[in-house]
Amino acid sequence: MIKFSVLMSIYYKEKPEYFNRAMKSIWDEQSVKPDEIILVQDGILTVELDEVIKIWKEKLGDVLEIIPLDKNLGLGDALNEGIKYCSNELIARMDTDDISLPNRFEKQLDIFKNNDIDVCSSWVSEFDNDENCVVSYRKVPEKNDDIISYTKIRNGINHPAVMYKKLVLERVGGYKKMMWFEDYYLWVRIILNDGKFYNLQEPLVNMRAGYGQLERRSGINYMLNELNFLYELKKLHFFNWFDFSISIIIKLPIRIMPKKIIKYIYKFMRKT
Repeated sequence: MIKFSVLMSIYYKEKPEYFNRAMKSIWDEQSVKPDEIILVQDGILTVELDEVIKIWKEKLGDVLEIIPLDKNLGLGDALNEGIKYCSNELIARMDTDDISLPNRFEKQLDIFKNNDIDVCSSWVSEFDNDENCVVSYRKVPEKNDDIISYTKIRNGINHPAVMYKKLVLERVGGYKKMMWFEDYYLWVRIILNDGKFYNLQEPLVNMRAGYGQLERRSGINYMLNELNFLYELKKLHFFNWFDFSISIIIKLPIRIMPKKIIKYIYKFMRKT
């Protein structure tokens, strides 16, 4: 079996019980276990989080490597730091409040074994409170060309479920500053460097999200950050003027709509 690393970043706002559940899903419940887990502590954590991490360190020993950062850098910079410590070419991303389904890693490794790709993700299922009660799915296209076309409109790769090659990240400079859009920005730069993508057509991660997430992706500040991101895609020539204009017309007005309307749009876009 191909060796791989799991890359996680945790900060003080994470709930200890969520992190514990995430760890169980990537270790206790997986059909194929990671060879190493790199956990970046993004700044000083709470006593409760430290206690849970200590329990997992005692359980996993050298499999779990903890990378402490003196101050909070944000997700992208924290992941860049963690990538330096990943000793395997394949890296699986995992958020500390999500739940990987039991055969996630086995299925992704099989895709890498049998296909010439650089990035493999999947659909994700979403829940609000009860992990057994899925409220929606985020479905993305399967094949590389379709993923690239889709990425012109929306993010074509689900970051919480992604597994990628370390080399391709290093080739494009890793994650870069782009508030709210660091992963989307990464995929675009990989596309522009002829990277190859694949999405499994089933959920491999159960994501703690639901309607609240989209509500947070609203307001003037979010809209301005999205405008900056869209303009960057135009500068990179991923967008032409038509793509840029259409994205502005379709996306930006949604960010300042009333939350009830945003919730309805979210429900429509992520039908179960």
